[in-house]
Amino acid sequence: MITFTNVTKKYPDGTVAVDDLTLEVPEGTLTVFVGPSGCGKTTSMRMINRMIEPTSGTLTVNGEDVTKVDPVKLRLGMGYVIQSAGLMPHLRVVDNVATVPVLRGESRRTARKSALAVLERVGLDPALANRYPAQLSGGQQQRVGVARALAADPPILLMDEPFSAVDPVVRDDLQAEILRLQSELRKTIVFVTHDIDEAIKLGDRVAVFGRGGVLQQYDAPARLLSNPANDDVAGFVGADRGYRGLQFFHATGLPLHGIRHVGEPEIDALSLAPGDWVLVTRPDGTPYAWINAEGVELHRSGSSLYDSTIAGGSLFRPDGTLRLALDAALSSPAGLGVAVDDGGQVIGGVRADDVLEALDTQRTAQQAVPAGQERSDSGEKS
Repeated sequence: MITFTNVTKKYPDGTVAVDDLTLEVPEGTLTVFVGPSGCGKTTSMRMINRMIEPTSGTLTVNGEDVTKVDPVKLRLGMGYVIQSAGLMPHLRVVDNVATVPVLRGESRRTARKSALAVLERVGLDPALANRYPAQLSGGQQQRVGVARALAADPPILLMDEPFSAVDPVVRDDLQAEILRLQSELRKTIVFVTHDIDEAIKLGDRVAVFGRGGVLQQYDAPARLLSNPANDDVAGFVGADRGYRGLQFFHATGLPLHGIRHVGEPEIDALSLAPGDWVLVTRPDGTPYAWINAEGVELHRSGSSLYDSTIAGGSLFRPDGTLRLALDAALSSPAGLGVAVDDGGQVIGGVRADDVLEALDTQRTAQQAVPAGQERSDSGEKS
């Protein structure tokens, strides 16, 4: 457990980076520090491993004041992941990952053997172990950074904007990887980001910092979206927080409607009225795009399948969340989101009005929970 009690960081020039911070990071949880640049979130995290010393207040790890612990010993007991991985360019991947175990006294042979197992755990091919960081993609480097932080099996993991330097697709993959690892390992993680969507997706709890290093709100992600503490938090979270809050409601039991779908050879035989839509599938049966009467005529006149159809929007899996279901429905030109099974085969369609009805039902059920009883999020993080 990590506890901040009236912690302040004030620099000699009078700048207050963190102002009277009091919060508790429970053991085995992922807590996100989020806020605009210069709000003290990174400073707060770096005080945990004494990369920055607090000016006043008390910061404890498992009940022990960090200022009374040797900083080297303290840091060797914590994993640390930074932006752009921070790998040592002259060391092979396997030796980068083995760094902390070797510093803690393990033989290099034993540390390398363990490093290979950790690389697999974070989704990297062990064949990459003998490469140098410059020979890896940005996403692979970040995974190596996570592997290095996990190599000594530390109970605490500090992550300082680790995914901000990679593209959105890789970032999404890395976020999913962190959630998977945390479900298995249950580390105590403090994760710093300026991205509120990332914070809500990853955090068990989210601490929103404001200008001057003042903690504005510390709450579960669902409550942060539904009940921002003040105008500053509401502005930072954004005006579309109601839509994003749908990720905390499950889509189990959402009705699926029939979808008419055809392969490309069948398009020219279609007879569609204005406003009708048919889903076109690939030869393997997976969804490709939607086509209407105008598109059928274009196809008959020799236009390519791409030019004759309209993109189908996002796909939805029934074990997902109401946010994913609504996004599929709204992004479809037919107003019917395409639901697929794990093999990508079409199993039906989802409508926006069904999503809103399910939302109303789940909200009513939540409100029926007796006062004082702990509520849990209804859906998985997506």
